[in-house]
Amino acid sequence: MSPRLQSFWCALGVLVLGCDTPREPDRSVRSGERVSPSLSAYEVPPLPSDAPPPPLPSRPPPRVSDGPTRIAAEAKVMGTHLVLAAYTSPEHDEASLHLSFDKAVAEIRRLEALMTTWREDSEISRVNAAAGKSAVVVSPETLAVIEKSVWMSERSEGVFDITFEAMHGLWKFDQDLEEKVPARAAVEAARKLIDFRRIKIDHDRRTVMLEKPGMRMSLGGIAKGYAVDAAARVLAAEGLDAFMVQAGGDLYVKGKKPDGSRFRVGVRDPRGKDSTDYFALLEVEDHAFSTAGDYERGFVKDGRRYHHIIDPRTGFPATASRSVTIWANDAFTADAIDDAVFILGPKKGLALVESIEGAGAVIVDEHNKVWVSERLKGRLHMLREPTDGI
Repeated sequence: MSPRLQSFWCALGVLVLGCDTPREPDRSVRSGERVSPSLSAYEVPPLPSDAPPPPLPSRPPPRVSDGPTRIAAEAKVMGTHLVLAAYTSPEHDEASLHLSFDKAVAEIRRLEALMTTWREDSEISRVNAAAGKSAVVVSPETLAVIEKSVWMSERSEGVFDITFEAMHGLWKFDQDLEEKVPARAAVEAARKLIDFRRIKIDHDRRTVMLEKPGMRMSLGGIAKGYAVDAAARVLAAEGLDAFMVQAGGDLYVKGKKPDGSRFRVGVRDPRGKDSTDYFALLEVEDHAFSTAGDYERGFVKDGRRYHHIIDPRTGFPATASRSVTIWANDAFTADAIDDAVFILGPKKGLALVESIEGAGAVIVDEHNKVWVSERLKGRLHMLREPTDGI
C-alpha cells in the first residue's frame, strides 16, 4: 500500500482487520498461526446510508490546531508488523506517547526472546532440544502460553496443537515459498510426532518436557495474542485509557475515540482485491480480535488453494473455511481460538466459540457463506457479501 493511501485510511478513523504483511520470517509453516494483516491499522469510511451525500465545500475546511491528535508507532516484532496508536491529551503529549510505546515494544521483544524458535537460547528452543530426554524450567510467561495452548487443544479436538512444529520444512509458505505439495508419506511420518498429550507440564516446578525424541513445539499460533495483551497492560500502566495495539492479525482496542465514538473494525474480504477491501464492520471497545485466513502465505495449484493453516489431522491445508475473525475479551484468548475454528469449520467452530465466555466469531466458509455467532448478531454491520472465487 502506498504511503498516500495509508495516510488516507488512517485519517478516517476505522481499523481494517485483515492479513497483508510481508511473509513471516519466523518459520516455514506454523500450526495455529495467524495470517498477518496490513502494515498498519487503518480507518474505514462510515457505514453507508440512504441519505444523499452532502455537497462538496466551496473551500477547504479550516485546519484545527488544537485538540487530540492520533499518534502511531510501528516496529517489527515476532516476525510481523506491530502498530501502536493513541491520541494526545493534556496528560499525554506526543513525546510521552512515544516513550510509552517504546516501553510496550520492549516488553514484546522480551517475550519474543523467551518464546521464539529462531534463537537456540530461547526457552522453547531448549525444550525442543531436550525432547525425549529431560524437562526444562521455563519462565512464568512461557508456562502460561503453553498451558493455554494445551487448554485450547483439549477444547478443539486437538486441531490446535503446538507440537505441529514437527511439520517444519515440509510446507514452504514464507520467504522460501515453494509451490510444491509434499509427498504424503513424508507428511504422515511427520504427523506421528504431533501430539499435545505428550507435552508434560509440572506447574509447581515450572517445567515442560516433550516426551518423544524428535518432537518440537512452536508458540507462533498463540504468542502474539499474549504479547498484544502484555503491551496493552504496559500502556494502561502508563495512564492511557484509549489506545490500539495490533501485531499481525491480533488486535486489541481500549476505550473510545476522543469524540466519544467507538472505533470500527473492518473485516477483510478473503477474496477481495487487497487488505482495504472489507465486507463487514464491527464497533470495538475494550475488546480483542484475531483473524485467520487462507488468502495470504500460500498458492493456487491445479485449481486448489494451498495455504499455511494446516489441519494436523491430515497434514494438509484446512478446507472448511476461508477466513475466521474472533472477538474476545483479550487477545490471548482470541489468538488461541481462531485457527481452531478455521480448521473445525462453521458448525463445530461456532459451538466452540459459544462455549467460551465473551467470545464471538465471523466465519466465511468454504462455500463463501458468512456465519455469525450469537454474541455478534446485532453488532456486525454487513456491507455486502464476500467476493467468491478459489
